[in-house]
Amino acid sequence: MQQITQIVDTYFKRMPSIRWTDVVEIIIISFLVYHILVWIKNTKAWSLLKGVVVIAVFLFLAAVFNMNTILWIAQNVVGIAATAIIVILQPELRKALEELGRKNIISSIFPFEPSKPEEGLFSDRTVNEIVKACVEMAKVKTGALIVMEQTQSLAEYERTGIAVDGIVSSQLLVNIFEHNTPLHDGAVIVRGNRVVSATCYLPLSDNMELSKELGTRHRAAIGISEATDSMTVIVSEETGKISVAYEGSLYRSLDGDSLKEKLHIVQNKPLDEKKRKLWKGRAKNEK
Repeated sequence: MQQITQIVDTYFKRMPSIRWTDVVEIIIISFLVYHILVWIKNTKAWSLLKGVVVIAVFLFLAAVFNMNTILWIAQNVVGIAATAIIVILQPELRKALEELGRKNIISSIFPFEPSKPEEGLFSDRTVNEIVKACVEMAKVKTGALIVMEQTQSLAEYERTGIAVDGIVSSQLLVNIFEHNTPLHDGAVIVRGNRVVSATCYLPLSDNMELSKELGTRHRAAIGISEATDSMTVIVSEETGKISVAYEGSLYRSLDGDSLKEKLHIVQNKPLDEKKRKLWKGRAKNEK
């Protein structure tokens, strides 16, 4: 027992003194490593990582058995391989950086974009007009795609369409999406209480888990919700059903009341944790 005590004492004496900054560093590094692993697990980088591990094991064996030719080739290929990995994972890296930029802590420290007015992102009248238009279009199976901007600017997508700059009204939205009209193809972007642009092109989602029965309109709605914090209302041209895309998820088969309820939840500001649970809880019951 005395020998064990002496060993423990000797071990702790040899250990360098630990400062509070060292503890903070350990916590930060652990946090970053955890989130990097979670990110890798949810992307195609996971398969790539497993391939890298196999190559690393192979190179370790080559080093143990002094396979100099293989080691020489590996040393000369490392630079090219690093560049290739960055190119292959470019979409995932971009998405990860966008997610980092969306965090409230970053936005509060670096206000890159002008904040929305305190009275809310859009008024009750705007909500009612959008709901009324969607219900009317659903009855006659008129396809529609209405993107509602929140804190992240949609100027990049707004430039792909035709400027409208009109107050949101059910008549305006129905006329825009009416068949055989010049502005019916593409998405409408709503900023505040105004329709700012029509016939806008949106990025399609590359989520392979989406149902095969979803068309281009729904995939575009999910794609823009993955790239930004916007909310998109979709009216299916085939079925006349109303859906909402938000944060990469699609909530289908909504009626006028449930659509209005969802718009009211995000009306004043983006979803906090409490509102997000409320949103997803109600959406789960509607699926």
